[in-house]
Amino acid sequence: MEYPKQVTTIQAAAILISTVIGVGVLPLPLFAVRSANTGAPLVTLLAVLLSSSGLWIVTKLGMRFPHQAFTQYSEIILGKWPGRIGSAIVILFFAVLSSLAAREFGEVVITSVLKKTPLEVTVILMLLLATLAARNDMTTFTYINHLYLPIILGPAILIVALSLKNANADFLLPVWGNEPREILNGVLIIAALLQGSFIQTIVIPAMRKPQNAMKACFWGMFIVGFLYITIVIAAVGVFGPEETKQLLWPTLELAKTTTLPGNILERLDAAFLAIWVTAVFTTIFSSYYLTIHLASRLFGLRDHRMLSLFVVPFLFAMAMTPQSILQMYQVIEIVGKFGLLITIVYPLLLLLVASVRKKRGMQDGG
Repeated sequence: MEYPKQVTTIQAAAILISTVIGVGVLPLPLFAVRSANTGAPLVTLLAVLLSSSGLWIVTKLGMRFPHQAFTQYSEIILGKWPGRIGSAIVILFFAVLSSLAAREFGEVVITSVLKKTPLEVTVILMLLLATLAARNDMTTFTYINHLYLPIILGPAILIVALSLKNANADFLLPVWGNEPREILNGVLIIAALLQGSFIQTIVIPAMRKPQNAMKACFWGMFIVGFLYITIVIAAVGVFGPEETKQLLWPTLELAKTTTLPGNILERLDAAFLAIWVTAVFTTIFSSYYLTIHLASRLFGLRDHRMLSLFVVPFLFAMAMTPQSILQMYQVIEIVGKFGLLITIVYPLLLLLVASVRKKRGMQDGG
């Protein structure tokens, strides 16, 4: 089955940004501060660089096989069954990632906004919303991500910029932090928050000009990295490293302390949560779309629609498995670190084997 070639370079970058910016924005400063104290921005920068290296590998693979799905060229490179097993692991991982994102969304909503609403209701509603959206084709998928990007990015940058005026530069020194031994752990945890960049494996075959995929990925990750680093700088600069460690969702607390000039709004947390819900939707939507899209290719189905409702009960069951918020974040940390093997190491293996075996897809659109 051929991919329709309708995604532009700008749209590819928009999909990447709206997919990566999601549920992990809220605890991001906490993860960074726990690992390096005042060196939180440095840890975040290193994590962005690590994730960018994985995205570069995935993009090089996609450009090498510009008209084939990830599941297809995995089989070409490794052989039929090794390739299928590898693809199945990738699909299972993103299914788990989607379920954990839905669970985290539910926890934030019932803790901050709808305190009397059962957790199960918020989780299943978000999963069903993503399911209905994921039944559309690649064109609609692209338009949804492109449409919501300004709604997510613009206000988020505004809130961070306004909060920086309250920051104290002394809270960010020394730059390398007081606990350098934990930097690697922090880099891995934060890099795990950026694994949605794997969405490019289904975006590149649908691009009008796959040769421009690297440009789209560069600008997409640059914008994401800039936003993540500034969020960490703002949170640590306003609260200080020790206070930030005591906050479950420092970015949400940052929005509460930020006001618009002229006191038009005394607190921006309500507006921020509305933006965050949109960002979570695009992230879960993209992860879910990636899961069922790759699964449909693996099983040789004509399209992914028939899988969309079938997968929901399994995602809901996985989402409700953790017994508390703390256990949920422990599971997210473990799954996220393991996922780096899937989203960085496995594509690197594919790229190296493809180079050694001189495997390459057709470059003329055939």
